[in-house]
Amino acid sequence: MAVDPSGDFHGDIDVSDNVPSRKTLDTVNEFPVFDVNSKPHTFKSLIASDNNENSRTLVIFIRHFFCGNCQEYLRSLSTSITPEALKFLPTPTKILVIGCGQPDLIPTYQRGTECPYPIYADPSKNLYAQLGMIRTLSLGPKSPEYMQYSLPSAVVRAIYQTIKAGRGAFKGGNYWQVGGEFLFEDGGVSWCHRMQNTRDHTEIPETRRLLGLDGAKPPSRKTFSSGIRRSSSQLQRRLSDRRKSWSRSRDRAEKSSPEGSTMEKVKEDSGAEKAGERASEEEGKTTGPAIVTNGSAA
Repeated sequence: MAVDPSGDFHGDIDVSDNVPSRKTLDTVNEFPVFDVNSKPHTFKSLIASDNNENSRTLVIFIRHFFCGNCQEYLRSLSTSITPEALKFLPTPTKILVIGCGQPDLIPTYQRGTECPYPIYADPSKNLYAQLGMIRTLSLGPKSPEYMQYSLPSAVVRAIYQTIKAGRGAFKGGNYWQVGGEFLFEDGGVSWCHRMQNTRDHTEIPETRRLLGLDGAKPPSRKTFSSGIRRSSSQLQRRLSDRRKSWSRSRDRAEKSSPEGSTMEKVKEDSGAEKAGERASEEEGKTTGPAIVTNGSAA
């Protein structure tokens, strides 16, 4: 199902999640996509089975490379569905990501999202159009579960990244273009979801169930505030260790100085004197009072 790429829609669109036809897949198989080194690959080479085995490929189509919503989605996905987890599935499964910007932005995007999966670029957006993905700027009715930052925070981060990119700000891709998720297996698409708004990626628990993992919610990622708390605790431990070190150094200095030696001598003499007094008291208790007989001491 192809959608006119020139149609910039407003608001949520009732998009079909029907899988693409064989004819559509034959068409997109030869479309070029570009890797992190700007090297072109045919789309079919990315989703092909490895070693002629039955396998699956989950292709995640994101929006432009500065979209904070998609970045949040990939961070949550990468935390919950790791490459190590995929290794234990009975069916060999891989995940790859495709964006609609220029490939020279992929390295920055990959570092920012910490995504462990390969990321490619389709700057022509032909894949998006032929696979039925639409264009809209609607945020949708509610914030998705995968968003662990507030919307204003995500917007600020996206603006900062855009400004920081300089001339690369114009290479991120079409801001209206939204994506989706497609599961390729046995030479076709067994399941797909097309986004109806800019935050409408498939929720992580549903993706886990789809791949045969489980329905557990993704673990909470480390946020900025948790980093502050961790740093504060580490600082307190370092200060405590530093105080102990200072105390030990001061004690050593006192012992090694003349004044320190004198004080130590005084302490020793005082201790010896007290020890003598205690010994005398003990001796008196042991011997008891003198016995007097006929006016003389016995």
